[in-house]
Amino acid sequence: MTKLLVRGAGLTAAITSAVGLLTAPAATAEAAPLPALALPFEAGQQVYSAGIHSDDGSTGVRNAIDFSPADRTVRAPLAGTVHLQHCAGGDWVTIDHAGGWRTGYYHLEGIKVTDGEQVEAGAVLGSTGNALPCGGSSTGAHVHFTLWTLPDATAGDWDGMAIGQVSTTVAAALGEPVDGKTLGGWRFAAGAEQYTGTATHVTDNAVTQLPGHFRAKL
Repeated sequence: MTKLLVRGAGLTAAITSAVGLLTAPAATAEAAPLPALALPFEAGQQVYSAGIHSDDGSTGVRNAIDFSPADRTVRAPLAGTVHLQHCAGGDWVTIDHAGGWRTGYYHLEGIKVTDGEQVEAGAVLGSTGNALPCGGSSTGAHVHFTLWTLPDATAGDWDGMAIGQVSTTVAAALGEPVDGKTLGGWRFAAGAEQYTGTATHVTDNAVTQLPGHFRAKL
């Protein structure tokens, strides 16, 4: 299996080449529909969201949204296989779900899952925090939640990869927009600017402007 992990000066070129080769066939194939994802925390509590944004917060596909639930506990939104992405500063969590979908969880502290573990929806992954195992920045404890589609397992091997590469080169190839997606009964829409948007409760059409607080009812 070809590894995406390449260290040193050749990192950027190797990722660009590998991701390009892996994603080329996907352009002619229809992606599987988004599975029924819950929100990545327990329903019924107050949560703050800083809004929809690109993975690096400035450019590219807006595949990310930050959440700060009141209980600070991050949970799997759907069953899947955990992959811990290792860096010198520690680990961060991704989960691979049916249909080639992946969800990502950056900034977690006190990670409760292990690499290769099969988890069910609602399994505790860890706590919101400001951890930066592969670099980046964070203000205020939260989970940086991201959406991805993977053409195959090789494309999802980000072990040792700096978050700067994941959030730019990899996100451009594999990131999936949060805009228009429904999570746990809430439909999210991106705004005109980074870190903005709306969350609409699909049952009663109650709209929360983002950034903002809402009660994560079912």
